[in-house]
Amino acid sequence: MPPVTSTLIWILVVLVAFGLYLSWTAGRLDRLHTRIDAARAALDAQLLRRASVAQELATAGVLDPAASIVLYEAAHAARQAEEEQREVSESELSQALRAVFAEPQQMEAVREAPGGEAATHELTEAVRRVPMARRFHNDAVGAARRLREHRKVRWFRLAGHAPFPMAFEMDDEPPVALADRAA
Repeated sequence: MPPVTSTLIWILVVLVAFGLYLSWTAGRLDRLHTRIDAARAALDAQLLRRASVAQELATAGVLDPAASIVLYEAAHAARQAEEEQREVSESELSQALRAVFAEPQQMEAVREAPGGEAATHELTEAVRRVPMARRFHNDAVGAARRLREHRKVRWFRLAGHAPFPMAFEMDDEPPVALADRAA
């Protein structure tokens, strides 16, 4: 074979290998974006569950009127929040839960009411699952962001038109009375 032909073959092999590598990277990025979407859906479900349980508890009549109003308004605001205000309203619900259940006596009053043990268990589970779902989402976002920062991804526009992933930052510290119960 003439030297020009073998050189062209090697160039073609290198280009095909590089194309396969870019294709693999684009597929990986697509899988990460899919994982982000699934994690966000799970996070949204857990946040909705927490707000629903809090709202249900606020209207059950087992809390004192002031605590019921605070909890109901925070839960309602969290359920009705627009996407731009979601993190703030969910943080406010966390703060309302901590304020209402700061005293162990409040938790005992709920537990002693009819159906209170089930309601406490459901609230404890909802409050426990929110930080886990948020952590899974933010881990997926971090992995996608690290990959999108590579030059090859930017130069060859492997992310396509997908929006840059954003982490969900909120105050998700559970009330002391519920945290002790979940542990």
